[in-house]
Amino acid sequence: MSSRQAAGGGRWVEVDPARVVRWVDGFADRHGPPTTTPLGYGLLLTAPDGATAEVHTPPGARPAPDVPGLAGSAAAPRRIGLLLARKGAVAVGVAHGDDLVVSKVDTRYVQGRTAAGGWSQQRFARRRDNQAKAALADGADLAVRLLLPEVSTLTTLVCGGDRRAVDLVLADRRLAPLAALRADRLLDVPEPRRAVLLAAIPAARAVHVLVRDPA
Repeated sequence: MSSRQAAGGGRWVEVDPARVVRWVDGFADRHGPPTTTPLGYGLLLTAPDGATAEVHTPPGARPAPDVPGLAGSAAAPRRIGLLLARKGAVAVGVAHGDDLVVSKVDTRYVQGRTAAGGWSQQRFARRRDNQAKAALADGADLAVRLLLPEVSTLTTLVCGGDRRAVDLVLADRRLAPLAALRADRLLDVPEPRRAVLLAAIPAARAVHVLVRDPA
């Protein structure tokens, strides 16, 4: 379980699906038994002391009207597409439950920044930009080969890395059916590698909870 400050106040907590009921029990112990209100994207728990917890249904899981239902839906095995992209590297995969069943990483050399100025700096910047575009074009081809044939079996597509790089990959018209499955969640990941792709599975399946303490 991890947490981070939320924009606008409160904090985001990432909870493993298997621990959701236990986490809610802990919230009740700290703040009192909450009332549960179903929302379009999950559940709102409101405690007697004014604390709230917005429990978001994870990508690809079915909505549920109560905590046990949401926990069961979040923990159920489902097929999730993964697309991670940064300049020079793209990783794609399909996870079934906690297992990575399809995967491929494509890495291209992208020239680093140069300290030179003037014309030379502009020339190197253009070359670097062209190298990055070529890498992302290869990433789109990779997604066409590995993810597009799986699209009818996927419940969602979870992306990670640099948002602009992901957008450029999914802008390929061939990937329109895949882009339609894209979840709002964007994983914060380093340059894609197989180990990064494996670590993205629990991050994609995690239940996000926005906690706001009483004023």
